[in-house]
Amino acid sequence: MSARVDLVRDDGIATITLANDGKLNAVTAQMWRDLKLAFDGLSGDDSLRCVIVRGAGEAFAAGGDIGEFAALRDTLERARIYHEQWVAPALHAIRDCLHPTLAAIRGPCIGGGLEIACACDIRLAAGDARFGAPINKLGFSMAPAELEMVLGVAGAATALELLLEGRIIDAAEAHLRGLVGRVADIDAFDDEVAACARRIAAGAPLVARAHKRLVRRLQKGAPLTEAERAASFDWLGTEDYREGLAAFAERRSPAFKAR
Repeated sequence: MSARVDLVRDDGIATITLANDGKLNAVTAQMWRDLKLAFDGLSGDDSLRCVIVRGAGEAFAAGGDIGEFAALRDTLERARIYHEQWVAPALHAIRDCLHPTLAAIRGPCIGGGLEIACACDIRLAAGDARFGAPINKLGFSMAPAELEMVLGVAGAATALELLLEGRIIDAAEAHLRGLVGRVADIDAFDDEVAACARRIAAGAPLVARAHKRLVRRLQKGAPLTEAERAASFDWLGTEDYREGLAAFAERRSPAFKAR
């Protein structure tokens, strides 16, 4: 099968690979549905520490599979099913994943690919990565839930510039604009992705999950309630907190157990 979402696990780190042979990993409707199912399953796996999302070969994902649009988005009803029942739930599953997520971006990261990357917690790009959403040239706008992902990372000015101009930017400009955290040389890219995932996996998993929740909550802008402020100190009662202090005192690496 040429269009697929592959999943492998290795010592607490899961890797999801978007693959659509010959189409720069353009995301099909079935891939959106499979992506949601994959992340739903990963969120329920307490043994995981990090999830990497990448594309097969030398591309991340060059948008949605446009060849499907005439049949799957030709009416209001079908367009809303496509975007609100398939694409949006997949992006929300990535964003809401229990574990830290890392987008490892090579080559085109366009349209739906950009949305997937923006749904991840961290974005690491190779020097050959390219970003954009030139859908103004195709005559349709970005759906609300999808724009929410891009807007949350890029901000209004960059999001509007990408959408209104339809311009593709390189990795250096994407880094300058805050779309990616850092850029690695192509030859060192896989090593840097692996090192980043290992650093995440070495941290206390309960702390990683707490930081994800708290960042999301603080972004809403409303003051924290007393119960929320108290809950932010839940780490006091965890075994991992005691293990972290003990490991520091004993000058060894901690062995966290998510308890």
